[in-house]
Amino acid sequence: MTTKLQLALLLVAAMALVATLLAVFISGRGVDPGRLDARQLAVVGLIAGAVFIAGLIVWHMGSVARKDAQKAKAESQHLRRNLAAADAIIRAEPQVLIFWEQGQAVRIVSHTLTGIPGLPEHHAEILRFGQWLERPSADGLKTSLDKLFTHGIAFTVIVKTMAGGTLEAEGRAAGGRAVLRFKDVSPYKAEIARIDDHHAELARDIRSSRALLDTLPMPVWLRDPAGQLVWVNTAYVKAVEADSELEVLERQIELLETRQRKQVAKTVAAGESYKARIHLIAGGQRKPHDIVILPVEGMTAGAAVDVTDIETAQGELDRQVAAYDRTLDRVETAVALFDRDQKLVFHNAAFQKLWSLDPEWLATRPSDSDILDRLREIGVLPAVVSHRDWKAQILAGARTGTPLEDTWRLTDERTINVIAEQRADGGVTYLFADETDRIALESRYNAFIDVQSETLDSLKEGVAVFGTDGRLKLFNRAFCDIWQIPTRKLNEKPHIGEIIAAVETLHPDAGTWMRIGRAVTAFQDERESFSGQMDRTDHFVIDYALMPLPDGATLLTFADVTDAKLAERALVERNEALIAADSLKSNFIGHISYELRTPLQTINGFSELLADPLFGELNAKQREYLADIMFSSKTLLAIINDILDLTTIEAGGIELKLAPAGVRSIFDAAILGIRERAVRSRLTIDIAVADDVTEIMVDEARMRQILYNLLSNAVGFSNVNGTVHLACWREDGMINFRIDDEGIGIPKDQIGRVFQRFESRSRGSEHRGAGLGLSIAKSLVELHGGTIEITSEEGRGTRVIVRIPENPVARLAGDTDSSTDRLADGSRAA
Repeated sequence: MTTKLQLALLLVAAMALVATLLAVFISGRGVDPGRLDARQLAVVGLIAGAVFIAGLIVWHMGSVARKDAQKAKAESQHLRRNLAAADAIIRAEPQVLIFWEQGQAVRIVSHTLTGIPGLPEHHAEILRFGQWLERPSADGLKTSLDKLFTHGIAFTVIVKTMAGGTLEAEGRAAGGRAVLRFKDVSPYKAEIARIDDHHAELARDIRSSRALLDTLPMPVWLRDPAGQLVWVNTAYVKAVEADSELEVLERQIELLETRQRKQVAKTVAAGESYKARIHLIAGGQRKPHDIVILPVEGMTAGAAVDVTDIETAQGELDRQVAAYDRTLDRVETAVALFDRDQKLVFHNAAFQKLWSLDPEWLATRPSDSDILDRLREIGVLPAVVSHRDWKAQILAGARTGTPLEDTWRLTDERTINVIAEQRADGGVTYLFADETDRIALESRYNAFIDVQSETLDSLKEGVAVFGTDGRLKLFNRAFCDIWQIPTRKLNEKPHIGEIIAAVETLHPDAGTWMRIGRAVTAFQDERESFSGQMDRTDHFVIDYALMPLPDGATLLTFADVTDAKLAERALVERNEALIAADSLKSNFIGHISYELRTPLQTINGFSELLADPLFGELNAKQREYLADIMFSSKTLLAIINDILDLTTIEAGGIELKLAPAGVRSIFDAAILGIRERAVRSRLTIDIAVADDVTEIMVDEARMRQILYNLLSNAVGFSNVNGTVHLACWREDGMINFRIDDEGIGIPKDQIGRVFQRFESRSRGSEHRGAGLGLSIAKSLVELHGGTIEITSEEGRGTRVIVRIPENPVARLAGDTDSSTDRLADGSRAA
């Protein structure tokens, strides 16, 4: 149906529809068609127009829809033809085609490949590569697919099935799609056959090479990429003392040591060849070998060449030459060797140093004539009238076989002794000895002997030196004076026996003189030194000492110590008197302290009774006086107890009762003793105990006394409203106690005396004790095997640190239980 016909039909339908609507309108309203007014006609016209337009729209849409349907049908037919063609192309080639598209499941598009052993027929099995491909092929294929999916890298690989089949796997990617194709590799069989032929040729070459290597007397081996031995020759089998090549390969018997193999592996890993001379145990003997190992496409080939004979010969030659050179280099005499052509062939370090010649110039092998000319140029040779004639004379004497010996006085004041002699090979050897130091030393020696003689004569000690023959070699005037021997007689170099006979009357001790005489004259491998003192019959006291000298001689010295001995005796007697006085003082103090302690305890007892309300009420003034009496008596009792403690400590009579004790209970007991004084001074006691410190192995009563004394000292010298810090912690096997105060401090010049007995000071503070608390604390800490140290800054306060071992051992013993209880009572009373 044409477009015009469709439009005409649409127009007729629209007119019919308008007429129908007009008829309905007129009949519905009962109006005469001939009497319609303008408004009614306009409505009818609008309706007719709308119907007409709607019809046009419907017609147009239908026309467009028909065109689109015709176009889609044509495209569908074209795509079907293309799909059929693509499917025919795909199925025309034997292959397995697997298709991946992003967001969709994998599809096997084609499976027309047959006749491949091990290739699954079902699609689901094909995708399980690990079940039908060999493991290396499956792993390689998986790796290639990962790169294809991730980076779009195409690949073509040859894979093998578990049944022995061979396939070519090709992967490609485009956009979000990937394709894997398996094809038969039959087209490559010709190439494989060629490769097999080439492989056979290479195998023959390898067998020939290995047969040749097997005849070599040196060990040769091959390793695979994993470092395992895969082939060794007969020499290798003999070197490792194995029965066969098979045994070596099965047991992997190594010729190189582990350390050597590590060095080889490090070098080969860097892609370099390894060459070194090392010692190996081959055939049960350790021999030097030159090792050569080459990396070859992942494998390594190695050989070990026995160089024992070469190294022995070379070593012997090198040792002889080196020994000769070392000998000449170490001598102080300058040596120069010239060959038959008068060319320099050797010179030692002393030659170059003596003449200060350029080493590079000497390396050019100058002649002896050139060297003399060079020495003249630098101005060191002695001045002569004619250098030419002098040089000719020197060279002629050496070359005619007549030994030359001369002395040169150089321009720099050095004296050189020159010796030249012709050798059997026609060469000449020159020796240049610098005699300058020898001559100067000889002069200094003579001067030293003179000075030594004067020095010995000025000494107050008598000195005598005896030679190995026992005769006197050297002496001074003091020796003559001490033993009253005339100088004339000693100048005759008498024997030690003659001297002993002359002086024996002054000290008639045959044992001492026999020992001295034997030490001077005896021949012993180990000579001893000894000393002693002689009390002579003329009331002189002589100290003597004998010392062997390195040259075999013997030095004997005598010193008059009579005055020093008298002074020493006086000091000894005085010291003994002081010790006796100190002992008497200690006994007196201890006795008085015991005598004072009993009435003080009585006073304390009656004071406590008076304070008890059961015996009557006291007024405020009486209670105040009674409190002062009790406080003063307890203080005095504590001082007496401290004196008794010091007396007991000095006598070594304290025995510690070591037992586990709670740190906090010790703190509480010590603080209880100073609480009243701390309250009066409005002090704060700050306590810090580490969590891991609960118990300590100490004598609890003594430890309480230590802390009480230190806290008492800190409270006494603290300012009002101050703070005293008490801390305890564990460190390096020690339990540490620290007491800090913020008081007036201690001057630096007095810190060293704070632990001395009866060292007391007030420094403006109201506190002044007997000066025994710190001394007792120090002694008790040391009895526990601990240490105590004090630091202070004047005006800033004082810090005391006590360190007690975690497992202390008592250092003194012998005291009774009553003394320990007494000290504990003194701490509580204080």
